[in-house]
Amino acid sequence: MTKIHALRRVLMPCFFPTVNTTTTTTIPTKPPKKRISTSLRDDIPDDVVKVSQENQDHSQSSSPSTSDNSSFTPVTSAPPRPSKSMVIGTIFGHRRGHVWFCVQQDRLSTKPFLLLELPLLTHQLVNEMRFGLVRIALECDRSELASCPLRSVPIWTVYCNGRRLGFAAKRKASDRVRLMLKTMQSTTVGVGVIPSGFGSESESEETMYMRSNYEHVVGGADSESFHLINPDEFTGQELSVFLLRSRSGISH
Repeated sequence: MTKIHALRRVLMPCFFPTVNTTTTTTIPTKPPKKRISTSLRDDIPDDVVKVSQENQDHSQSSSPSTSDNSSFTPVTSAPPRPSKSMVIGTIFGHRRGHVWFCVQQDRLSTKPFLLLELPLLTHQLVNEMRFGLVRIALECDRSELASCPLRSVPIWTVYCNGRRLGFAAKRKASDRVRLMLKTMQSTTVGVGVIPSGFGSESESEETMYMRSNYEHVVGGADSESFHLINPDEFTGQELSVFLLRSRSGISH
């Protein structure tokens, strides 16, 4: 039987020659969507139908001229400008010490416009950041500070993710802090460790720091906030610092 099949494969083309046909494949194109003619609707007057058809004819006749003019107009795009509400925030502190929060208008300035010493310990902040969400709220409800500018309030009640931790104090930048900020002028975003003895021989502990851009949002005279802007490779971390003055507590 195998010989018969072999002979068929050899002899069949002699009696029934194959005709080469070229097949052209046509890619089905999606037909354009057509609107239902308004003439089929009985609720629209004939005058409205005529006006709509004239408007369509006018738009079709004017579209080529507009496309021709737009092809000759150069498209210029302005370079992206940094947000006016963007500031540089640095969180630093000793491994077994308290966390400091420093805010600068730009990286070249060695005089921060906000410097706070928080009751949160460094290892506590590291543990909170492992969960990806850190919200630090500083509240002021003292009546004697009702007319004080918000960033000049000397003492705050601190909450971290809803838990009360103690009190934070506003500080002035010491020579060591200014020297540290000066060495970070070339760094906008980064995490590192400053060796012990930096700026002073009495410093026997290393200083950990995290530096990044923050979005500064001013809600009014009684509320401001700073929100960490994540780099592309660290999109899961959320850290926000809120300054809030409670008028209800002051009134009482």
